[in-house]
Amino acid sequence: MMKNLIKKIEIPGVMNALEEMHPEAACALDFRTHFQLLVAVMLSAQTTDVSVNRVTPFLFDKYPTAEAMAEADVLDVQEIIRTIGLYKNKAKNVVALSRMLVDEYGSEVPGNYSDLIKLPGVGRKTANVVLAEGFGEERIAVDTHVFRVSNRIGLTDGKDPVEVEEQLMDRLPKDQWTRAHHLIIFHGRKVCHARKPACMDCGLKDMCLYRKSGGKK
Repeated sequence: MMKNLIKKIEIPGVMNALEEMHPEAACALDFRTHFQLLVAVMLSAQTTDVSVNRVTPFLFDKYPTAEAMAEADVLDVQEIIRTIGLYKNKAKNVVALSRMLVDEYGSEVPGNYSDLIKLPGVGRKTANVVLAEGFGEERIAVDTHVFRVSNRIGLTDGKDPVEVEEQLMDRLPKDQWTRAHHLIIFHGRKVCHARKPACMDCGLKDMCLYRKSGGKK
């Protein structure tokens, strides 16, 4: 049973406030193809989109397609992306997923969840982002920002990312899922920071349960 939640009738007001604060909210990763989107999202795990955007121009210039990346030396990919977190494991997965795309999917990124999560290094969040940004599906991808902010505001009270995703899908209209994902991420990056949220500058301060509880939620 969900507790510590704002009322469902209050949710449109929250989303409208987020839209007013972050009208520019959108995918911050740079890419040109489904393959490049997939790789960029996978690389962004536990690091910033800004950091990923610094390395992908060099990576995609040298290995622009699944076919090219499948032939890459993992050590070379490591060298290109070494400034981002977990670069050794990510380099291994990038090459491995490229080989799998070539061998099993005709070098194309599959447009369904079950096939995407079979790819090395691709989990629930990455698959949802690819489906939303690359294939136009309404999806909610729960990263650290979405998990933290949704629980703080009172949109959700989930104990793990899957529970938060399911609660957001239940409480938001489906045609708002992808937009909500972007808005909540931007709010986490710009206002509702992990250690010191800027509550006094937040357009949600009169609605947010974290603020109402004095920062104890």
